[in-house]
Amino acid sequence: MRINKTLAAAAVIALLGVTAACGSDDDGDEADGGPKTADLVVWLNGADTPQEARDWLKTTFEEENPGSTLTIEEQEWDGLVERLTTALSSEDQTPDVVEVGNTQAPTFTTAGAFSDLTGALPDLGGDDLLPGFVEGATIEGKTYAVPYYAGSTYVFYRKDLLKQANLEVPTTMEEFVDAAVALKKKSGEKDFSGYWLPGQDWRDGAAFLWNAGGDFAAQDGDEWSGTLSTPESLEGLDTYQKLFTEASGAPADANEEDPVTPFCAGNIGMMSRPGWVYGMLTDPKSGCPDLAKQVGVFALPGTDGQPAPVLLGGSDIAVSAKSPNQDLARKAVALMLSEDYQGILAQNGLTPAKESLTSLLGDDEFAQATIAAASNAKLTPAAANWAVVEGTRVLEDLFSQIAQGGDVEDLAADADERITEELQR
Repeated sequence: MRINKTLAAAAVIALLGVTAACGSDDDGDEADGGPKTADLVVWLNGADTPQEARDWLKTTFEEENPGSTLTIEEQEWDGLVERLTTALSSEDQTPDVVEVGNTQAPTFTTAGAFSDLTGALPDLGGDDLLPGFVEGATIEGKTYAVPYYAGSTYVFYRKDLLKQANLEVPTTMEEFVDAAVALKKKSGEKDFSGYWLPGQDWRDGAAFLWNAGGDFAAQDGDEWSGTLSTPESLEGLDTYQKLFTEASGAPADANEEDPVTPFCAGNIGMMSRPGWVYGMLTDPKSGCPDLAKQVGVFALPGTDGQPAPVLLGGSDIAVSAKSPNQDLARKAVALMLSEDYQGILAQNGLTPAKESLTSLLGDDEFAQATIAAASNAKLTPAAANWAVVEGTRVLEDLFSQIAQGGDVEDLAADADERITEELQR
């Protein structure tokens, strides 16, 4: 994979100021790997990692490393790039192990923010690790982050509401859009979503862009440019606008982070979410188990009747290059890739980091939908500084403005200029 270390990533690189793993100079530290005991800090993002997995990691690490502790600090996905850029630049502030979005990993890898894990790859899973995630964190044959989990989205739907509206589970994109609009009309409620689609939700909006043959950006020679103004991309963005204006009751200025509240309020007929959301819906403390009993799932259908190309989301894990606890941090990473830990993730709908563990997802309708959705999943453009584009929130701005009824062609052209400027700066 070609990595173009452009000035568009300069903000990240300048603040990080790192090019290789570095240990502490404190007395008692080993030459390269750091002290034998330490208070390790792990950053995990959002609520995706279930509490059971967090508890297992802390307990197991501390049992296997007497005298050391492990503290998990939860970070919000929103604004993560900025927080990582600041924290990873300082040995005093840096966490030891970080979770980073798989689309964000190339920028931090290029900037030298992570330690080289190449030598540890065989013990961490080697060729069994999800290849696309490994590739995105590899520069010149060296790998700086490893997959944590993957999670293609699929459609959750209320079986009772489809039945009441005399609708079948859609098998093509056209049927899906029609069903979403019909559910909205059937409800007669402004806040009800036949298809829940918050205005800033570009990650789920990507499926409609890709289904029409469009994309966010493309590479020509050594340069990347925005491609949202192509006829194919405009067709996909038009579909997004139709779904929002005719089928969604979600706010135009909201993101997709909290589907539980509107679902449990009875305001959602269908929604595209990762599999682990089902565990959130069935949680007796924060979900709505009784209503969740009405949930069915299916892979978002494309125009040709095959699964539509949805975003292959997920996360990598990496060791901070500034961490003074390199050896202990690698031990924590190894535990997070163990079958015990990955099995907990799989039981909660997260696709394991190792291909051989896919069977741990089970064989129910949720597992089948996960596998079907992943069969045609895509990644965001493989530009080394794509995380910088995400950090500017140009995509949230674009999709929110489209949701508010803006001119799709003009908005796409403006977004292309902003994306190209960041990718070529």
